[in-house]
Amino acid sequence: MNNPIDASIPVLTEIIYPAYAAGAEDETAATPASPLPPSPMPDAVTVSAATDPMNGSATNPAPSEEQWQTLEQSLKEIVLKNVLARVDFVLEHRVRDNLADVLQTAVEGLANEIRAGLKNSLEELVTRAVTQEITKVKNSK
Repeated sequence: MNNPIDASIPVLTEIIYPAYAAGAEDETAATPASPLPPSPMPDAVTVSAATDPMNGSATNPAPSEEQWQTLEQSLKEIVLKNVLARVDFVLEHRVRDNLADVLQTAVEGLANEIRAGLKNSLEELVTRAVTQEITKVKNSK
């Protein structure tokens, strides 16, 4: 199926490993290829190509322990990043809601204090004005 000219072109059912992981014995495979960044989850092509649908046996070698650790680390980083983004979102909303409650309580308390102070000031002012007018009326007679 693959001739020597297009041997480097993968088909859709092949899993492509870096040359040093595939265990190839030719000269080009002896030099390690630059590894690609690990994907967060194996895709359907990789999973379906790992077993031969005709007999269910594995057609390619299982991933090495190092590859599993790399996959695990990348998954941990992705999950942590997503959790931290969600925590920031929830924390911001809770702080905003609690701050709104605290500010509302503070504004209500301040308004009540101002209202009580204004009431006392007006009572004193009216009482003083009435007393002065009564005094003027008494003195004018």
